[in-house]
Amino acid sequence: MGSKALPDKCPLCGGTKKAGKTTFTVDLGFGVVVVRDVPATVCSQCGMDWIEDRIASRLEKIVNDARQKHLTVEVTTLSEAEVISEVV
Repeated sequence: MGSKALPDKCPLCGGTKKAGKTTFTVDLGFGVVVVRDVPATVCSQCGMDWIEDRIASRLEKIVNDARQKHLTVEVTTLSEAEVISEVV
């Protein structure tokens, strides 16, 4: 029998996954985008994080906007309320 990772266990280290926040960073080549306070599931042991699809969609929009504006540095925060209002 193969070992299966439990949904609340980190597949990398076996630590516990909990709701938290992370910082999302993208290097565009000509600049960087940093989004702080991104809601995520975070491993309490190794710090690995997972971002839900609806939040990833919002992050994708932020990155695309920065790319179109050809920004050298874009630093912003993402609140859960902001994500919910855009999805609804």
